[in-house]
Amino acid sequence: MLDPHKLLNDLDYLEFHLRDLQSTHLHWEACTRPVVVQLCGNDPEIVVKAARQVQTYCDGIDLNLGCPQEYAREHHFGGYLLSKKDWPLVESIVSAMSHSLTVPTSAKIRLCPSAKTTDFGRLLEHAGASWVTLHARHVSAKRRRQGAADLDVVRELKEALTVPVVSNGNVRAFSDIRNNVAYTCADGAMVGQTLLGNPCLFSGSDIQDPVLISLEYLEICKLLPHVATLKTIQAHVRYIIEFQCARRPWYSKFRLALNNCKNLDDIEILLRGKVSRWRGKAGNLVYGDPESSGHEESMDSGLGELGDTLDCISFTR
Repeated sequence: MLDPHKLLNDLDYLEFHLRDLQSTHLHWEACTRPVVVQLCGNDPEIVVKAARQVQTYCDGIDLNLGCPQEYAREHHFGGYLLSKKDWPLVESIVSAMSHSLTVPTSAKIRLCPSAKTTDFGRLLEHAGASWVTLHARHVSAKRRRQGAADLDVVRELKEALTVPVVSNGNVRAFSDIRNNVAYTCADGAMVGQTLLGNPCLFSGSDIQDPVLISLEYLEICKLLPHVATLKTIQAHVRYIIEFQCARRPWYSKFRLALNNCKNLDDIEILLRGKVSRWRGKAGNLVYGDPESSGHEESMDSGLGELGDTLDCISFTR
């Protein structure tokens, strides 16, 4: 999720994200598009101006109407625009986007607090949204994923709209995606938080070794320098390891050591050295030991705050 005010007023911020959008590597073209940029905001003019800064580098612009963070509440955007009193404002933003941009406009929403979510979906469709994504939970700054997502509402929304509907929520494994789409009849599934811990989710294969995934991620970062900050890289590695290993006795030591890393080489040394030793037999996978039997058993979640800003879509039809 990008801040439209920063895109317009902070040149470093704009250039950083344009580098990200333009970054690719030989033979990667088929994997890097389509890409959708998500913006927040509550001012139609500002959102449209910001969207014009990035529309050349993407295939769609999404309006975030689901962010539950305290910052969104304080600045009145994201999931705090779902109350019925704000529907006219949202309608004006989506309408301005759909009539002003050269790429399609979409919206990601949560369950509405005081009215039917299907009615809000119809409003978005009539305003010009090319598709709507529903994370079927209510907004809560303190417990952002409290309880299971209500997939019945996703199904109702799909029945109510003519534009595509994407379902978000209740995915922990690849089989959940198929089950989710089959139950809701949605046109696709969006995954955020789980994908941080298991970036190989959409491959359809069994969960991969977290250290091997992390090492592969570091290689990508080396191929594309200046796209991700060290802090971001550390966060991603932490999510990947945490997803399977959060309950291991050595995990707290790993987090401390990771935070002390000064560059990518330090992270790689940590993964290949201490982490592999701490894991014992499972750590032998890093060195290609055919005797090693596989993966960590723990699937503790405990993931952080990037889930709402790094969502990925898989269209299944």
